Amino acid sequence: MTQRMDAPVTAVDFNNENANTSANPTFESVLGARLSRRGLLRGGVGSVGTAVLTGFGVTACGGGDDDNSPVPSTPKLLGFSPVAKSLADVVSIPAGYTASVLFALGDPISASVPAYKNDGTDGDFEQRAGDHHDGMEWFGLSANGSRDDNATERGLLAMNHEATTDEKLSSFFLHANGGTSTLPRPAAEVDKETAIHGVAVIEVAKTAGKWSYLPGSAKNFRLTALTPIDISGPARGSSQLVTKFSPTGTKTRGTLNNCGTGKTPWGTFLTGEENWFGYFTRGAADDAARGNDKSVTSLKRYGRTQGAASRHGWETGGTDDKYQRWNNSKLGTSVDGSDDYRNEMNGMGYIVEINPYNKAAAAKKRTALGRFAHESAAFGKVVVGQPLSVYMGDDSRGEYIYKFVSTVLWSAADANAADPMAVGDKYLDSGKLYVAKFNADGTGTWVELSLTNAAIAGYATYKFADAADIAINTRLAADAVGATKMDRPEWNAVNPANGEIYFTLTNNSNRSVNPSGSQYLPDAANPRAYTDMKGSSAQTGNPNGHLVRMKEGTSVNTFNWDVYLFGAESTADATLVNLSALTADQDFSSPDGLAFSKSSGICWIQTDDGAYTDVSNCMMLAAVPGSVGDGGKKTLSYTKADGSKLDIVTPVGKAATADTLKRFLVGPKGCEITGLAETPDGKAIFVNIQHPGEATKMSDVADPTKYQSQWPANAGYGAGKRPRSATIVITKNDGGMIGT
Repeated sequence: MTQRMDAPVTAVDFNNENANTSANPTFESVLGARLSRRGLLRGGVGSVGTAVLTGFGVTACGGGDDDNSPVPSTPKLLGFSPVAKSLADVVSIPAGYTASVLFALGDPISASVPAYKNDGTDGDFEQRAGDHHDGMEWFGLSANGSRDDNATERGLLAMNHEATTDEKLSSFFLHANGGTSTLPRPAAEVDKETAIHGVAVIEVAKTAGKWSYLPGSAKNFRLTALTPIDISGPARGSSQLVTKFSPTGTKTRGTLNNCGTGKTPWGTFLTGEENWFGYFTRGAADDAARGNDKSVTSLKRYGRTQGAASRHGWETGGTDDKYQRWNNSKLGTSVDGSDDYRNEMNGMGYIVEINPYNKAAAAKKRTALGRFAHESAAFGKVVVGQPLSVYMGDDSRGEYIYKFVSTVLWSAADANAADPMAVGDKYLDSGKLYVAKFNADGTGTWVELSLTNAAIAGYATYKFADAADIAINTRLAADAVGATKMDRPEWNAVNPANGEIYFTLTNNSNRSVNPSGSQYLPDAANPRAYTDMKGSSAQTGNPNGHLVRMKEGTSVNTFNWDVYLFGAESTADATLVNLSALTADQDFSSPDGLAFSKSSGICWIQTDDGAYTDVSNCMMLAAVPGSVGDGGKKTLSYTKADGSKLDIVTPVGKAATADTLKRFLVGPKGCEITGLAETPDGKAIFVNIQHPGEATKMSDVADPTKYQSQWPANAGYGAGKRPRSATIVITKNDGGMIGT
């Protein structure tokens, strides 16, 4: 049913879901043990190994005591002066670099659409840049406009538009008066807000030394929250995907809350659907309406309890189907759900494949890769005659890390196939999905999620019927096998030099040495539980986050791991918090975006932070990666409320040094730094500045002096003063490779 309200709705943070109430271990072998510090490997944690350029390839040299100095005559990595922390409303980059705004919220992607006025009166958002620019990939174009993987001065940028800056239901910067903060929402406002979500593909080119996007290019296109998309893989045709829109369960509408990205070896774009659950509502008596069947268990595990309000109230925009789809209640009388949208939410939460070179090709949701709060999708090393591996994280507190391994072995001929979406069918619709269990000794196990696993077949909490059921209810399958709860697994990336997999673990307020309710103890892979002060406010758990890295073992089921870096203030306690020995030139909090440069080998780390923003706006750092096992072990000793001791031993990478980690960029006020794409020569990188001015109040929308940020208008870009998410391009003034 439709919920009506006359008073403003209290804001809910849909980016901080905590739906994992399973009793899964967080390193059971660690939690019960109070390990003595005696007998452990001692000594300092040294510097990260160095990577050096050899032509256009990258060689990583991690660990040991070898001399890893750059080879003479090759560029020095991180050869720039670190950028200081900043609270200014600007983009700060090193001396010798230039950053220019390329593509911002509302910019037209069709010649027939007028320039963006940025005053809340603009329309036609299906033909404009969406909001909250996020993950992004480069796809090269030849002189005649065809695919060219080596092109460096003309290409397509495929990027996500994750969400919108909102308060009290309304995406207020989109609307002239700030919009409506009560229900029902006007249809015109809802239509704008659904259109700014999704994906954009735009043509960009370098002309006379300057980068620009081409507003009138025929190659530009958008996908929104209403674009028809095919369901592919094991869940296609499942009874759990039957809706009024698709009685056969083979299609859905739209892609939503798109965050991280990936690029396939055959030249297509992958986008992850992240915090989509909050866009749906359920009636207060929906559990009983469903007969308290297993769909209720599924909905609760994915963050939708009965009576849950939606993020924007889109379901109140009118009686049209495009509004009613956001009501996930059982309202019809059919047995299968073909007369309502009780199953609509099951069509969200996947990796979506898009052909950026062909806007007429239907996008596909690859259900074999599982359903959860997807961030990026990173391919492991691609080897002819071997299966492909795709790594993924579930970005919510206490969620899991996953791997998909294709059934089909890689053929080099598929890299340039005439129909790349058919290649996606071949490699991404059939395979095995695994979830990670981390052991305290630095080893781990990939556990297959299938009905051949007795823990899944006999799971009492949820009775799985088939492979489609596992693809749709992946979190429940991972619960069943005892996967390791992690501190919000966000982006992941694979080091092209050695194939090791890196994950950002942004933060987690639910870690505690004295857990209660839904909290849980620290463990080896998530070892910190501490208090971090932001002014007079105490932030508890793991407020600053960390990065883990994984190295595949000798079989598909095993891996080794360590903690690569711990986010922390440079002045924080070195025994429990600043374990990577960060200095003022490299300290950071809440790592989120992550990418490796294929040209230089640099690991780029981007932040989405609220814990350290009294000291600095969000940032991007450049790191020279080492390898798993290049450090030692650390013991974190805690005293619990009852006086007992809890010692956590964790394998860690070498501590950061001035040569292995530097701050490269700091963004404007209120922003998140996210998404990175580069030209194949590494001489231009594209970075997204998301939601500048996020803390602006809806009541202040008419007064630019009260905006938290006026970027990019204050940088000379575009009309009006309302802050806008935007893509920037960064080049080196001497024409060299970025970061060297």
